[in-house]
Amino acid sequence: MEQTTTLPEQLYYGGKVNMYCLHEVFRHIAVIACERMQTQYHIDIPITSGLWGGAYLVGDQQGKVLSRVIRFYSIVNLPQNSPLNEPENFGYLMNVYYQTCQEIFKRYHLVFENPQWGEPVPYTNKIRPNTTLQMWEKSTEVQFLRTFFVWNTATWEESLIFDTLRNIKQLKELLDINHRPVHKTKEEIRFALQDILIIYHTLRNALTPEFLEHVQSFMKELLGYFLEGLHDSDLIQNMYQKAYGGLFVYGFEEALDGPYKQHNLDICKVEDWPAEKINWVPEELKEKLVHPLRETFSRFRINLERGSSNQHCPFLSL
Repeated sequence: MEQTTTLPEQLYYGGKVNMYCLHEVFRHIAVIACERMQTQYHIDIPITSGLWGGAYLVGDQQGKVLSRVIRFYSIVNLPQNSPLNEPENFGYLMNVYYQTCQEIFKRYHLVFENPQWGEPVPYTNKIRPNTTLQMWEKSTEVQFLRTFFVWNTATWEESLIFDTLRNIKQLKELLDINHRPVHKTKEEIRFALQDILIIYHTLRNALTPEFLEHVQSFMKELLGYFLEGLHDSDLIQNMYQKAYGGLFVYGFEEALDGPYKQHNLDICKVEDWPAEKINWVPEELKEKLVHPLRETFSRFRINLERGSSNQHCPFLSL
């Protein structure tokens, strides 16, 4: 029999998603999927999961976002050298996972359907690339749910830190100073600006003092625009030009390059790393970066339990 897990009673508060609660939903989905794989297929595998993305950056002290969230993202960490190496068993997992997602989200009146999986994620390991599972929501409340599956056991915090390597490479398509600014749609640039904020806050404690001084005012300005709702085309283009000219992507690379280079790993060639280095984070970076992520969500939980809330984004003072 499956062990009971405690899911959040609510996902929406005053019509807005609470990102701490969504994180807990994703975490519990992984726990339940593990139990079902063992019960139904006698496959015992450890899985960790949690929220992916930066919507929590524009949340109040309890984790409730101040604007509408229309896309749900999670990250799931799977073990290597396990029964999942067999395509049939991986197919079982995908079936279990999407069915569990459907079942759990129905509790919150969200109906996800049309599951599709197997698409490799760019800038991930050539031997064991990340893959995705995506479903679309039946109503107009949420556009879709996308889950990234990463091939190595890790904590949620470690997987988010490691994923900045991929995110930086993707971001560099738009911010590489050696190439002219790329023409993209307003929404594509907006998502890139959001990625800049995600990477900045994930890596903040590892960034050099010089880079922090250089970039901090821009990050405050950008976060302020997202809090207000960043949709104006001219403003989005203006912030993109500032990010391009500010060489921000190179400051992000600098934070990661040294710690990984000490272990003979080139962050510019992350796709070519040995598969066992997927999701691997040097101790130097873990010491600086794991605690802030953990502390942020711990603070959300404590404030939610206490019932304290205001419309203040905890990162605006940074």
